[in-house]
Amino acid sequence: MIILYIILVIIVVFLALLLIAAIHTLTIPKKTSDYVPHPDEARTKLYSSKLSKMIRYDTTSYQDVHDREKFLGFHKVLAELFPLVHEKLEKMEIDGNLLIKWEGKSHDRPLVLMSHQDVVPAEGTWEHEPFSGDIADGKVWGRGTSDTKCSVMGFFQAVEELLEDDYVPENDVYLSSACTEEWAGDGCPKIVAELKRRGVKPYLVCDEGGGIITDPIGGIKGNFAMVGVFEKGKADVKFTAKGNGGHASAPSPNSPIIRLSAFVTDVDRHDPFRKKMLPEVAAMFRTLAPYAGTGLRYVFENLWLFRGLLTKFMPKISAQGAAMLKTTIAFTMQSGSDAVNVMPQEASVSANMRFIPHQGMNESLDIIRKRADKYGLSTEIMHANDYTESIDINGAAFHMVQDVIGRTFPGVAGSPYVMTGATDARCYQEICDNIVRFAPVIYGPEQMKGMHGLNENIECNCLQGCVDFYKNLIEENRD
Repeated sequence: MIILYIILVIIVVFLALLLIAAIHTLTIPKKTSDYVPHPDEARTKLYSSKLSKMIRYDTTSYQDVHDREKFLGFHKVLAELFPLVHEKLEKMEIDGNLLIKWEGKSHDRPLVLMSHQDVVPAEGTWEHEPFSGDIADGKVWGRGTSDTKCSVMGFFQAVEELLEDDYVPENDVYLSSACTEEWAGDGCPKIVAELKRRGVKPYLVCDEGGGIITDPIGGIKGNFAMVGVFEKGKADVKFTAKGNGGHASAPSPNSPIIRLSAFVTDVDRHDPFRKKMLPEVAAMFRTLAPYAGTGLRYVFENLWLFRGLLTKFMPKISAQGAAMLKTTIAFTMQSGSDAVNVMPQEASVSANMRFIPHQGMNESLDIIRKRADKYGLSTEIMHANDYTESIDINGAAFHMVQDVIGRTFPGVAGSPYVMTGATDARCYQEICDNIVRFAPVIYGPEQMKGMHGLNENIECNCLQGCVDFYKNLIEENRD
């Protein structure tokens, strides 16, 4: 009887909580994101033309290849397109990387606007040649349009226009553009070293990474400013199994490939990493909640009740969502015997890992190493770096960015989110506490697909907003 009473109480309490959550949801007004750009035609034509010329200059970079001369040629293109920036401001060229200083009235709150010059190789068959810079169907086409010469054009043009108006910024502004970002090279570290030498401690760094994303989560429609607030760490790891080899006609048990396969299957089916919803992720869900459909809105508006449930089931719903909750591991490369009829004496599989703050680099690597040990595998860490610290999403710097987003893109909600990829911004971590990853352009499904893929492009009509965002951010950065 007592057990039945306890069960009844639990049911009543649970139903009461569901009712409270429903009432809370109904008290929050539902919102729609209806922002679409309505740019000035002349400005759109000018910006598209400038970006097109930047795309026509091939700045493809390759792993561990330093081609300073190539990027010096690109700098000449920038000088032609943005003459006032190059005539009036202090330019520093560091092995093909650019750092430009615009001295303000004060040096207390330096602002760094950054994005990279280099692009990944363009392979395959394109609708428009990858370095044509064609302007067609309302888009600029070519490698680097969305990743990320669009934002390079944006902040150079913003400064060019402010210089035309004889504007002097309240605080120093730095334009930073490295030429090795696509392979995590030493370009940005050299820029940061120069700033350290000068004793510069930026108040805010704004890099690429996030953007105005169309339909960011299934069931949520419209354009949303997704502002990356920190980056996950990453590592490239190689797991190796050794054996006796021999002829494949008489295979020995527990061969290297069998052990590697068992290991990979075990990790895939029994995820070793802990899921947790960080405050930044919870803030993202709360920001998006009013724009969601009824069911999703009910869950997002009441994380006090559904946080555990959402954390548990998000990986089954969205790979991107899952990556914001835990350390991930993706097996990407494998090797074995050189002949079909030969048992390998050694076989390996390699993986890319991304570390979450609640289970960082050391702990995550230790977990996967112990799992590999169970199968007699050796573990080699080929490269590793930990996650970066988050900007304070309740702090003044983040709110300034949010205010500028609201001013530039009326009706667009600005939301924090976790960068699961990597950017050059991580290099600034040692000299700056406030770093955001946000390129102020619209990335729809087509633009997301084109980054590092075929037919990369950017919509011409979003370029004016890009320029205006940087102008507004410069003006807003006051003491």
